[in-house]
Amino acid sequence: MNVPQHVAIILDGNGRWAKSKGMPRNYGHAQGSKNVERICEEAWRLGIKYLTVYAFSTENWNRPQDEVDALMNLLRRYMKTCLTTASKNDMKVRVIGDITRLDEDIRSRILELEEATKNNGGLNFQIAINYGSRDELVRGIRRLAQDCVDNKQDPAEITEAVIERYLDTHGIPDPDLLIRTSGELRLSNYLLWQLAYTEFYFTDVPWPDFSKEELEKAIEQYNSRDRRYGGIKEDEENV
Repeated sequence: MNVPQHVAIILDGNGRWAKSKGMPRNYGHAQGSKNVERICEEAWRLGIKYLTVYAFSTENWNRPQDEVDALMNLLRRYMKTCLTTASKNDMKVRVIGDITRLDEDIRSRILELEEATKNNGGLNFQIAINYGSRDELVRGIRRLAQDCVDNKQDPAEITEAVIERYLDTHGIPDPDLLIRTSGELRLSNYLLWQLAYTEFYFTDVPWPDFSKEELEKAIEQYNSRDRRYGGIKEDEENV
């Protein structure tokens, strides 16, 4: 089986999953957080080298304040848990997104986690927190524009590779496979630049129920795709 090098996941359905069980939405988020740890381990066992998950978007601030507060507290706990998990599994963790809006204690835990795991050689695990692809592009373009003003970058020599250096994901290969759980069929402002040639897989399974078997189904579907990157196969040239 051809295993994708980089898998990106939109972790959707936590709240609806909890509601279906008569539980509060925050219970679903907590269970979804636990599932992230399980899928990290399964992804590495399957041979996936990079895993990027959409944990909290720039638009999620618009949710009810009590839910946002609960998500921030869950994030605090997860940062501590992730440090232990990363150490045990030799996982390298990196947070993408604008962390300046987060509380200082969360920012400190993020920096501690990234510093502690930067030399690990296992799964490269990226967590998108206060992330929005349009926001990422705006922030990156502002830095690029300033470098042009400061004569650090010649505008005439700006290429795709140059732009990528200013993105949160610099140095990380583009995803081969995007998985979105819980039946929604949209990107929700996630990795818009990076997903240009990514294969998409949508499943009705909510994130807390997304298992190793569901991940394998997604990879099987990925294997059935014909990735041409805008070109054609040799046997189709005369068709």
